[in-house]
Order: sequence, then structure tokens, then C-alpha cells
Amino acid sequence: MQMNGGYKVGFHVSIAGGISNSVDNAKGIGCSAFQIFSRNPRGWAAKPLAPNDVAAFRNKMAASGIDRTSTVVHMPYLPNLSGPSGEMYTKSVDTLAGEIQRAGELGIPYLVIHLGSHLGKGTEAGMGQLVNAITTARDKTKKKGEGVTVLLENNAGQKNSIGATFEELRTILDKLDGNDVGVCLDTCHAFASGYDLRTSEQVVKTLGAFDKSVGFKELKVVHLNDSKGALGSNLDRHEHIGLGNIGRAGIAAFLGHKAIAQLPIIMETPVDEKRDDAKNLKAFCELVS
Repeated sequence: MQMNGGYKVGFHVSIAGGISNSVDNAKGIGCSAFQIFSRNPRGWAAKPLAPNDVAAFRNKMAASGIDRTSTVVHMPYLPNLSGPSGEMYTKSVDTLAGEIQRAGELGIPYLVIHLGSHLGKGTEAGMGQLVNAITTARDKTKKKGEGVTVLLENNAGQKNSIGATFEELRTILDKLDGNDVGVCLDTCHAFASGYDLRTSEQVVKTLGAFDKSVGFKELKVVHLNDSKGALGSNLDRHEHIGLGNIGRAGIAAFLGHKAIAQLPIIMETPVDEKRDDAKNLKAFCELVS
């Protein structure tokens, strides 16, 4: 089912009170796509998903009109999959395996991961750790994680980070060499790391560079966020749609690109005195109408 100008679009929504409530929260805003955390994103401990809550989630999804392929789980905040070996790294890999399994239980096809930091050990070392983490987690969840694609999210280019450039994303994909990985492109992060999206010409140039380096076939989900930071600032601060440094014209051009229009689009915009999710969805619809 497609709404909102034919786009599959929505927000990161809450699972408070039970994971099945996320479907109600998404429908309440008018989403045709949505993203969740499967558990508390700010802690290591995670209780197993309750079977009755999993069943309720699946039943609500079936009745919702929201396509299952437009749903996304996002990894918790604490893991660092590119860090050096040790307790933190082991816990990070275990968390990734757990999230793959949880997405599989829910029937959610995509798990977005932050690629993390090499903590001064160098990009090549960090990439090696990341590839090992994903491979190990995959091996642990071959059956329970079947049908789940791990999506590499580009970052804003902070110091020691992995995956800010399209070339790095391609290198990681090549090292993984599998059908169960892809890319989630975050517009704020791309802009903050130096990829201009402010005009239709720059959108064509940036997405052309993405296609040349990564390939549109790898792109499965979009995180649509405007940017509080300037171009190339490496500042990961999301802004309301059209109110940041990318701006209305740039976001409209991005959404009008043929490579973007059919993908699940998730907004991770603030909720504050300027706008809530409903107002950002209204702004989105105005840009694509």
C-alpha cells in the first residue's frame, strides 16, 4: 500500500507498552512505512520478545495496510562494531546477532546499523572488525535471522568513524560479499560528510556518485532528515524537513529522483516547539505533491 503521494514514508515510532503498539503509533500519524528499536536502545540488556507481543505485532501489521517490506529495525546506540577486540566488541557482536534474530521474529526485513568508530586504530582495521562482526552475527543467526537484510548506514564523517564515504560503503559490501547486506542512505549524514543535496543539479551529482561507487541496487532504505550543520561540517544533527541547510528545494529534488521514489523513507526528525511528526509529514506531502 502506498500513500502520501505514492511514497512509502513514515517515522521512527515508539514501542512503549509493547512492540505491537508501534503499528498503532505508525498508523496514527499516517505512516506507510516505519522504523523501531526492538528494545531499549540505551542499554545492553534485552529481554526476549514476548510471543504474544510478536503475534500481536504480526496480526496488526497484516491488518494495517502497511507493507511489511517498508518496516525497519534500528540497532541500539551502545554497540561499536568497528572497535578493537575486547569485551565491548564482543557485546556489540552479540547485540547485532540478537537484533537480527529479533527482526526475523517480527518479520521485519531490514536492520539498520551504525558502523561505529575504529577508535584511532585506522580505517582498514575498523573495516576488518566491522566485516568480522557482521559475518559472525550472521553465522549465529542463519535460521532465526533468515529474510533479514543488514543495512549499512552512512555516517556524518566524525573523527575515526567508518562509512562516511560512498567508496568506504562499497569496500565494506565487497568484503561481505553476500545478498543479505545493503545500504541505508541518511541525507543529513551525507550532507554533513560533504555530499551536496541543496539543488537538483547537486542531487543528480551526489546520487550519481552513489550509483557509481555503491550502486542503486544496494540502496534499500532512506533516512530523510534535513541538517542543522553546514555542508561538510561532520555534524550529526537532524533538522525538520525543509528547515535545515539542505532546504526545501534540495529535499524536493532528492525525493523526485527515480532511484528514491520507490524506497521506504523514514524521517528521524525532531519533535519540538517548531514541529511534531504530523507537521513533518505534512511538509513532506507538500514537497511531493
